[in-house]
Amino acid sequence: MTDDVRTLDYGERGSVVVVADGDALANMAANLLLSSAEEATAAGHRALIALSGGSTPKKMGELLGVAPLIERVPWGNLDIFWGDERWVPLADPNSNAGEAMRGYLNAAPIVTDHIHPFATEGVAAKDSAATMERTLRSLQPDSDVPIFDLILLGMGDDGHTASLFPGTAAVHESRQLVVSHEVEKLDATRLTFTPSLINAALKVAFLVGGAGKADMLARVLEGPLDIDAMPSQAIRPSNGHLTWIVDRAAAAKLTGSC
Repeated sequence: MTDDVRTLDYGERGSVVVVADGDALANMAANLLLSSAEEATAAGHRALIALSGGSTPKKMGELLGVAPLIERVPWGNLDIFWGDERWVPLADPNSNAGEAMRGYLNAAPIVTDHIHPFATEGVAAKDSAATMERTLRSLQPDSDVPIFDLILLGMGDDGHTASLFPGTAAVHESRQLVVSHEVEKLDATRLTFTPSLINAALKVAFLVGGAGKADMLARVLEGPLDIDAMPSQAIRPSNGHLTWIVDRAAAAKLTGSC
């Protein structure tokens, strides 16, 4: 590790990689996606990758959409999903999938059928969630739970991740892999992967940046376990690896003693 990167070990709560700033965070995320795709290709299967929304994944996409990374990613061997989505059309700037598609995926040499946004128009939210679950299961029909090669997540300053918000039943969902639900605090419908699907992944990486996340990050990693209050704590891959990639501002309140 260089002087600009340090690693902290939080046991079951994951390893934390602290980088200098948002640019370094996006760069590490882009290279993690690349390495995950390369490993899946070498293992002889298509790489299942789930993206998240937010500013860091947008910066990551900008790196993936230009040389040298655009030439190195095995685009033909990827299936791209999103861990959650807002109930808005793809054309809406608040759409996680829509922004990624407009930002870089539409220009990348990836098969259109390998990009899997949630359906958010002309369908009921519960049917959209059910369709997504069927799509995922069809890609790995022999698995009880589809295994993603990489799931990227964010964390809100309220401790939520994907669209698993504090106090919502989705945090405890164990039967369904994908759900739609009403998030009362937002007065909005959200679609989201559930912990059972996320925790089956080979790699899960939280991307957390900014001083506004520092207090919550310290609570999630160093405080008591309370997944109802801090759903990010529900993410603990059963047979995979959990990494938190955070910038210095977000890591400012960590003691690194756990």
